[in-house]
Amino acid sequence: MLLDIKELNVGYGDIQVLWDINLQVKEGQVVALVGANGAGKSTLLKTISGLLKPYNGSIIFQGEDITSMPSKEIVAKGIIQVPEGRRLFPGMTVEENLMMGAFRRKESKNIKPELAKVYKIFPRLKERRQQKTGSLSGGEQQMCAFARGLMGNPKLIIIDEMSLGLAPLIVDDLIDNVKEINRQGTSVLLVEQDVQLALDNSHYGYVLSTGKVQMQGNSLELLRNQEIKEIYLGL
Repeated sequence: MLLDIKELNVGYGDIQVLWDINLQVKEGQVVALVGANGAGKSTLLKTISGLLKPYNGSIIFQGEDITSMPSKEIVAKGIIQVPEGRRLFPGMTVEENLMMGAFRRKESKNIKPELAKVYKIFPRLKERRQQKTGSLSGGEQQMCAFARGLMGNPKLIIIDEMSLGLAPLIVDDLIDNVKEINRQGTSVLLVEQDVQLALDNSHYGYVLSTGKVQMQGNSLELLRNQEIKEIYLGL
């Protein structure tokens, strides 16, 4: 098991947000975490990344308990997050932003091959490598955020609200990028409000609602679930 979250309870002070969360990501999987705005997805991601400490429960990564680790050590272990809103450095070039993704890596001799690998997945970024990221389109900026995450050589990449504010055709291209990242061996936790998008393009899914995992299972089976059809897909 790559990531194993057990009985996680999390909140802010006396206000509890997550109750008894159990979630797993296996090696080589794309796992979807879906739910409406306010369901608790962001709180869970902050906890996985070490930015928020849980009341109790555990987060096991590659067999090691990382629950109390600081975020910089969690990143070094191989959990990289592509944040909602991209959070690039707009005044820096594409390549400078990508290099920022590798700044914690000690094996600097491997960075150039990694950069070439990233440009192969995202050829449009190679064309624009000397362009300031602030002048890119929204889709290109999201590609740059993906690529920056890959430069950290993740074992698990967490992609938060990839589709937010982007046109469907651009989202289709980005999903192809996610699939290619996964094909090359990186496991993915895809966090989305767009339930159809996430479940259509993942192996396994979790539905989070009011701080609890309400449903989980094979993604295609979840898509056929009548409750999900009615509540999330409007069918």
